Amino acid sequence: MKDPYSVLGVPKSSSDAELKKTYRTLAKKLHPDINSGDEKIAERFKEVSAAYALLRDKDLRARYDRGEINADGSEKGFAGGGFHPRGGGMGGGRFGDGFDPEEIFASIFGGARARGRPRAQKGQDRAYRLKVDFLDAVKGSKKPLSLANRKTLNVTIPENVREGQKIRLKGQGDEGMGGGRPGDAIIEITINKHDFFRCEGNDIHLDLPITLQEAVMGEKVNIPTIDGKVAMTIPKGSSSGRTLRLKGKGAADPKSKIRGDQYVKLQIMLPDEPDEVLEKAIKKWAKKGQNVRSHMT
Repeated sequence: MKDPYSVLGVPKSSSDAELKKTYRTLAKKLHPDINSGDEKIAERFKEVSAAYALLRDKDLRARYDRGEINADGSEKGFAGGGFHPRGGGMGGGRFGDGFDPEEIFASIFGGARARGRPRAQKGQDRAYRLKVDFLDAVKGSKKPLSLANRKTLNVTIPENVREGQKIRLKGQGDEGMGGGRPGDAIIEITINKHDFFRCEGNDIHLDLPITLQEAVMGEKVNIPTIDGKVAMTIPKGSSSGRTLRLKGKGAADPKSKIRGDQYVKLQIMLPDEPDEVLEKAIKKWAKKGQNVRSHMT
């Protein structure tokens, strides 16, 4: 048998904890139950287990370090035997002081073994990010998503999904081990900003440009909503910043399905180019002594 330190790939100065950590890592990688049919790996697993069995025993390790016994635990000057001073042997289930590599392997996978096989382990979850348009997020939709296994799924986007919300697709992650169920796909939603809509909770907000005439005289205009255009009356004498409400024209609450409202904030827009007629009319109106800031003085 080879030098047990070389077999484990550790220095002679390694602590018991370092030896155990190294062995657990190797056992998880080399165990025959996850390398079925590979005889070379099976032999390597036995070799690693035998090396750890000797080194974990403080007495045997000290005697080996002093050169009193061979790497297989036999006395110097004798052919192998596999820890015969304490019974057990390398070919059996336990080594030296009662060490059982199967117990270590079972602990790595979180529980007892059944019928010689590792405990079933759920597969790893897979994380994805899916970007959707504003209206698709508010009204709900279906979006294709390519998974790591090259499968493409149509993901159902619920109504009024929120930025950063996560959708779980059960069984669409990595395959499980030992007959365990597969992991899930966890999809984080990101939402593209809309040109003029904003969603705050279940309410939709819109800044609406209007002309000076519409503000002063009042007029019925078509307003965009998430369902299409609707007619809304701008009251006479509306100031810039006034907010009007369209009841029930918001987004649906994810639980109750009751829809919020749409709030329309008026913004008076003057002509891009100077308008002499408008200027004359304003000057004439200003002579009446209208002072909109009189309450501030």
